[in-house]
Amino acid sequence: MPLIIAHRGESHDAPENTLSAINLAWKRGSDGCEIDVQLTKDDQIVVIHNKRTKMTWGNSLRIKSHTLQKLNSLNVVSNINGKWFTERIPTLSEVILTVPPDKYLFIEIKCDIEIIPHLKKVLSSSLLNPSQVKIIGFGLKRMTVIKKNFQEFEVFLNRRVNAGKVFSGKFYWDKLIKKIKLGSLDGINVSYTKSININLIEKFKLNNLKIFVWTINKPRRALRLISIGINGLMSDRSGWIKEKVMMQ
Repeated sequence: MPLIIAHRGESHDAPENTLSAINLAWKRGSDGCEIDVQLTKDDQIVVIHNKRTKMTWGNSLRIKSHTLQKLNSLNVVSNINGKWFTERIPTLSEVILTVPPDKYLFIEIKCDIEIIPHLKKVLSSSLLNPSQVKIIGFGLKRMTVIKKNFQEFEVFLNRRVNAGKVFSGKFYWDKLIKKIKLGSLDGINVSYTKSININLIEKFKLNNLKIFVWTINKPRRALRLISIGINGLMSDRSGWIKEKVMMQ
């Protein structure tokens, strides 16, 4: 079975990138959690998707311009599917403490490479096995630099597939695989497209690369990807997707 990973935690039923969403994913049997990280003004790593707090947290504060203490003063009160949540922005260290021994944490870097020494410090002081941690992000050059600094961890390139372009051709994927291998990366994390087929999966496997797909919220898509040998998929409702898959 491929890994079924909670996208920003179990974000369909709890506020994304919060401890509630992450703990709910573990409770529902998700194989892993994907989170987004940014660096604060005082070099603390916090778990949040955007560079500003407005989308989730109301006040529009720029993450890198404020300290952890200031960001901790924010909280969000939200009602999702009839349940109320009161949350604050968690740190990466707090999230790491929630990870069970047999589960995985996918850390998406949303800032620049200045995070490297601080991420090293957090990961080196954690009790997680390096095999439990996967580092992902956009930008081939940036992720190549990150891989050089985190050789004991698997590092994946994020690639968004635009629906208006044809990416299923041989030359596109061959060229991309070549770039990934030149950067010593371990594979790719790609947005869903119908061009992901068994031939493409085999192409990645022949090159000793892994391929993950986001964001899969339909059981039919999950089952198709699993049938062709995908390494893992990310879902906003991973527990529900896993339950549906296991019923087949």
